[in-house]
Amino acid sequence: MQGRNDSMMLSDVIGLTGVACVLSAFFLLQIEKVRSDGLGYLLLNLCGAVLLLVSLMVTFNLASFVIEICWLSISLFGLTKWALRRRRERSNS
Repeated sequence: MQGRNDSMMLSDVIGLTGVACVLSAFFLLQIEKVRSDGLGYLLLNLCGAVLLLVSLMVTFNLASFVIEICWLSISLFGLTKWALRRRRERSNS
């Protein structure tokens, strides 16, 4: 039984770390320390979504799973746009 409690506790720590990433990204955006199209903001959101999805593998919740898949997809879309813009800027220089 001890192993089960340890894994539940670990999943909570992972999930809370994900929450901290997502909320930090949003807070940093609001205080204008990051840009919404900046790498830091995009990576914080991506990491947050991934960590929350990992925690959901232990305690599944469909609504949370759906929003995290969307958050992950949007973050990947933003990272793709960032990488393409950066490549275009380098080729123009």
